[in-house]
Amino acid sequence: MLPIPSRTLRAALASATLALCAGGTQALTVFTCEPEWAALARELAPHAQVRSATHARQDPHHIEARPSLIAALRQADVAVCTGASMEAGWLPVLQQRSGNPRVQKGAPGMLFAAEHVTLIDPRPPGTPFEGDVHSEGNPHAEVLAARLQAADPSRAGEIRQRWTAWDADWRARIAQWDRKAAPLRGMRVVAQHTTFGYLWRWLGIEQVADLEPRPGMPPTPGHLQRVLELTRAQPPRAVVVAAYQDPRSAQWLAQQLGAGAAVLQLPSTVTEEPPASTLAGWYDHLLDRLLAAAR
Repeated sequence: MLPIPSRTLRAALASATLALCAGGTQALTVFTCEPEWAALARELAPHAQVRSATHARQDPHHIEARPSLIAALRQADVAVCTGASMEAGWLPVLQQRSGNPRVQKGAPGMLFAAEHVTLIDPRPPGTPFEGDVHSEGNPHAEVLAARLQAADPSRAGEIRQRWTAWDADWRARIAQWDRKAAPLRGMRVVAQHTTFGYLWRWLGIEQVADLEPRPGMPPTPGHLQRVLELTRAQPPRAVVVAAYQDPRSAQWLAQQLGAGAAVLQLPSTVTEEPPASTLAGWYDHLLDRLLAAAR
């Protein structure tokens, strides 16, 4: 989920024009782990060939290291991923099998966005039986932390200009979104996982319960019953799941709580189709859906 651009984030993005030499007229090739990074790369370097390993209906924690992804990473000049263990189950396999030195850990062409922001929700190191635990902190929302390590010196000035224009536009949009989202402050929700944790913090929304008994583990009947007992006295305005999650648990809980609780299945990243097919469109869509539930 996109954070509010801070000075650190802007400085990180401003260095987008540095790094590797793509060489002459060869097209810049960018591999991203999630669609939001692909959308940002296209905004800053529309001339680049950009590939995302995942889409909005996939859980980014659990992706198969397919031959097509290995081939795509092998060709990449730059790779941009969220980091903080988000892709730990599959990215190292891709890196190893691709044999591409430009995108190995520590190489200038491998960017982990979470290394350039302050993470929330750090947890003690877990075991495979404890679900999708990020010991470094929750990176889900930190997608704007990217600095596109442009491997194209011949177009460095163009990319820098596009970043400057994008940053100014994003600042203006944030001011508009802050005003638009004012009615959401204090809104109570139940959600599955902490996918939208940074969004809740920005908007002043309180997540009062999690549909998952442990991070990344599917809801169980016993846990859902406990969530129902916890929230029955003060029902949330919405029960929220990501687009890639099964909505049936959310639907059951909302039905038990009554007509006051809406079920929202929201995209956790940029989608392939409107209205959330761009970074700005994604945020407009999220706010519109939440505001409709609040009313």
